[in-house]
Amino acid sequence: MQPSAGQHLPHTRTRGVHWISTAAALGAVVAAIALVQPADASPGKPAAAGRTPAAPVAPPDPAAATYPLDCGSGVATDVVSKVSGDLDGDGRPETAVVVRCHSDTGTPPSGVYVLSAPRTAGGAPRIAVTLVKPGDNRQISDFRLEGRSVKATVLGFSSDSVPQCCPDMSRGYSWEWRDGRYVALPGPAGNTV
Repeated sequence: MQPSAGQHLPHTRTRGVHWISTAAALGAVVAAIALVQPADASPGKPAAAGRTPAAPVAPPDPAAATYPLDCGSGVATDVVSKVSGDLDGDGRPETAVVVRCHSDTGTPPSGVYVLSAPRTAGGAPRIAVTLVKPGDNRQISDFRLEGRSVKATVLGFSSDSVPQCCPDMSRGYSWEWRDGRYVALPGPAGNTV
C-alpha cells in the first residue's frame, strides 16, 4: 500500500545526522583525491601520467648554425646581435640573430634570421625564417626583444650612389608571431638618418 499525500515513510525522512554523515563521506572522497594527485600537479593544469616536468630547454646556439650568406671563399660570418625567447608561444625558445659576412673594413649587409631547435639531438640549429635578406642591402641597429616581439631599426640607402658606410634611410620594424607565421610590422616610413 502506498502512503497517502502528506504521509512520509520512516526511512525517507532526513535528519541532521544524515546530512553530517553525507558531508563527512564527501570530505573523505575529496581528501583521498588530493592525496592521490601527483606532487607537481597544479590547479587547472593536470599532470601527465608517468611524466616528470620537462627541464628548461636551452635556446638555439647561433654559433652552431649555418647561414645562407655568400661571403666568398674562406670568409667567416659574424653574429652581430642575438636575442632569445619563446617567440612563437610553443613553450620552446627560439633565437633571433643579426648576421653578416666578416669584414675588417666596411659594413657588409646584414641578414636577420630566427633559429629553431635542431631536428635531431646534437644537430645544428635550423633557420625557421628569414626576416631580413642580406640581398636587400640593409643594416640593422637597436636589435632587441620586447615580450615576444623582435624589434630593430633597419637602415637602408635612398640610391646606389650612397656609400655603404653611411645609410641615409631608417625605419623601425617589429616582427611578431601571428596566425602561424612571423609578420613584419613596419614603423613610419621615410625617416632619414
